[in-house]
Amino acid sequence: MGDNRVVVLGIGLVRFSRYPDKSAEDLGREAALAALQDAGIDFKDVEAGFYGRVERAVGAGMRTFGELGQHGIPVTNVELACASSSRGALLAADLIRGGVYDVCMVIGVEKMGRGMLGGGSEAGYQTQMGMFLLPGLYAMMAQRHMHLYGTKREHFAQVSVKAHRNGVLNPNGQYQKELTLEEVLSSRMIADPITLYQCCPTTDGGSAVILCSERYARRHTTKPVYLTAWAAGTPIYVSGESALAEGPTKVLADKVYHASGLGPEDVDVVQLHDAFSPGEVLGVEELGFCRPGEGGPFVWEGNTEINGKKPVNTDGGLLSRGHPMGATGGAMIAEITRQLRGEAGPRQVKEARVGLLHNAGIGGINVMAFQV
Repeated sequence: MGDNRVVVLGIGLVRFSRYPDKSAEDLGREAALAALQDAGIDFKDVEAGFYGRVERAVGAGMRTFGELGQHGIPVTNVELACASSSRGALLAADLIRGGVYDVCMVIGVEKMGRGMLGGGSEAGYQTQMGMFLLPGLYAMMAQRHMHLYGTKREHFAQVSVKAHRNGVLNPNGQYQKELTLEEVLSSRMIADPITLYQCCPTTDGGSAVILCSERYARRHTTKPVYLTAWAAGTPIYVSGESALAEGPTKVLADKVYHASGLGPEDVDVVQLHDAFSPGEVLGVEELGFCRPGEGGPFVWEGNTEINGKKPVNTDGGLLSRGHPMGATGGAMIAEITRQLRGEAGPRQVKEARVGLLHNAGIGGINVMAFQV
């Protein structure tokens, strides 16, 4: 592999909301044009494209990239459920670091219906065990955590309170309204202990990220944000053990820390996959910010607030920003980039220099470290 460092050169978002009058291609094109403008380059400079989409993905990448221009670049559709566009970014980063391309674009898009997502039609073991409906899976993990460590329902609910408080500060978020702890706890029960306001909403939206080599970035920016290390994987079976997270987060985080020379103590801002509120409680443990079993009190005591020890989901996360599955990973990269550039406005973390991203998709996990 080459020695090129990878730079996030441009980011673009379409506000996560409902767009009955816009197509997925519209959303992707708008996000991509915003990213090109942010990067200060033309679409003809892009050498390869990756397209994250979960539903109705056949041919979607070619259609969307084709609306931007047609100069023959390879376009690859990437489907990893909620982690699709961050996996696209990792594939692009591998190619850039290896010297194959200088500039790649990742577009993520989703248009989603209302209501809970189904678990698929194939009757695999996960479906038969009730583990494919995500609220149920997270509820089982939460119940086990409560049993082992005494974690309280209020600890999980506080994740959503904090997320919606941050979401008020994000003009690109779907929900911009604060919720009280009582409102979260008293909302309709979905899968005990997870209530309605502890579930992320289904959403429409688009994101785009332009990655490039360091040598290319030198001609376009004097303040690069580097993607310094990344790792991806799927669940690891260990006989006699059961994990309390959706995938191998700890294993991948350790790989990223080792490759980057960083540790949990170095991280200034975090994007963490909070599709359901227990995700943050479990995730801060798996990423090494507190010891196993201490995630609930860690959140409850304010450590994940914007002004806390480890600010998590400064833009409201999936719970408040919204979760258009194919676009979520790109939105996470965009928020980390804004924070490290110092462009996050009222939600800016002071002196943010290192960011960590954790994006999960039906057990497929991507972990990424960013630096300035």
